[in-house]
Amino acid sequence: MNTRHIVAATLAGHFAAAFAALGMPPFYDRILREALGSDATYLAGWFFVIPTLLAALSSPWWGALADRWGKKRLLLRAHLGLAASFWLTSLVDTAWEFGAALALQGVLGGTFAASNAYLATVVSGHRLTRLLTLMQGSARAALFVGPALMGLLAHGTESLLIYRYLALLPLVSALLVWWLPSGEAHRVASSATPPPQLTNSVATDEAIPPFHLYLLQFAFIFATVITFPYFVAYSEHTFVHLPAAAPGLLFGLPHLTYLLCALPMSRYLGRQRLLVTLIISQALLIAALLGQAWSSDLTAMICWRIAMGVAMTASYIALHGLVAAITNAGNAGRRFGKLEGSTKWGAVAAGLVAGVAATHWGLQAPFLIGAITLGITSTQLFLLMSRQCRGTFKQPARTTD
Repeated sequence: MNTRHIVAATLAGHFAAAFAALGMPPFYDRILREALGSDATYLAGWFFVIPTLLAALSSPWWGALADRWGKKRLLLRAHLGLAASFWLTSLVDTAWEFGAALALQGVLGGTFAASNAYLATVVSGHRLTRLLTLMQGSARAALFVGPALMGLLAHGTESLLIYRYLALLPLVSALLVWWLPSGEAHRVASSATPPPQLTNSVATDEAIPPFHLYLLQFAFIFATVITFPYFVAYSEHTFVHLPAAAPGLLFGLPHLTYLLCALPMSRYLGRQRLLVTLIISQALLIAALLGQAWSSDLTAMICWRIAMGVAMTASYIALHGLVAAITNAGNAGRRFGKLEGSTKWGAVAAGLVAGVAATHWGLQAPFLIGAITLGITSTQLFLLMSRQCRGTFKQPARTTD
């Protein structure tokens, strides 16, 4: 099968699963009130964290199994597991059963890490960097489009019944994956005449130890996600005369910017000077966060949100380049399993800290905490780069964790 067809099928399968998984969380409060008859609406916040927490715990384990049993098998497992958990969610009768079903979604899912691991058995180098950027774009598109379409579907339809329909999406994705070749077999078959794009690899002289990379991923996700839970409330409080739909549009602006900029920027970034790119992009992100924290003008806020989107895009591309530099077909499962775990832990920590910070120090606090976190990270990156320039930094082996 042609590599482009494999990549397209994998991306389509992930988008379908992500659309289903990311579209429903904004409606947990409605599900509790209308479908389950519960007035404990505070549980909506906890339920938002449950799948992420369980995914953080289970992703490294699934990744290790992918290296042992095959990436395609574990990608199939992720899609089928998500379909089964959606179907079970549609059958719940109480709030606690709903929480248990969400926990199953976190344990049995993991399509993002599984898709990345499978793609790493098909392509490598800068091509892998671009595909990881596309995969992140798939998640952003699902985050941007999913809630809006689910809101339309929710009118006139029982909330829990939607999960039964959503289970069809990962099932279709599983069928797509079923027809794909084993990634390892495809690479062996194509190794005799590698296409030109596979010979253009990421510079490995900037490879950093995997543990450092997991910490970078954790800090970056923490610093950005911490601004998500209270951004709508912050914008409504800061700009009191906004139309009802405007806060949601402002929230989605960085994600839309990523979708528009990811492919063009990945043509020029992600090959060399990865640490420099990451430091500069995080500096822009720090400025964007501080600008939003102290902005009282709507035009300025729009500009800062766009700048945040550009900075996030460049940061992701640099991080993906660093991932590609230390990833191969043999360790892709463990690598992306642990990366997904660090991402989920960062999101969990961000949600918990955001709640405490906004309650005690105001709605500006999450922006300031995110900026401080990135400032610390950028300082560590600068020191790491200085050690590399002095030649005192030992490069990690590509197969170690």
